[in-house]
Amino acid sequence: MKKIALAVLLVLCLTPAIAMAQIVVRIAPPAPVVEHYGRPPHPGWVWIDGYQSWNGHRYVWVRGHWAHPPRPGAVWVAHRWEQRGGGWVLIEGHWR
Repeated sequence: MKKIALAVLLVLCLTPAIAMAQIVVRIAPPAPVVEHYGRPPHPGWVWIDGYQSWNGHRYVWVRGHWAHPPRPGAVWVAHRWEQRGGGWVLIEGHWR
């Protein structure tokens, strides 16, 4: 029983570290794709720009989409690639 409890505790402690892991890509991301998105489907919705994602072998475009802000006054901070230590790291988009 102690071994199971210890294993569960270990998994719970490591989960945040796994979620924060960043993948460094040695190839610079290609230019973003220009998307034409038109009018929002509902009042107050905002456009979330698409971005280049790394699938382990190459960059793939993730299309943009409309989203309802989680709270009044929330602002979307777009996904972006930052150059770090000889490679590129994706900084995930988020609401601020």
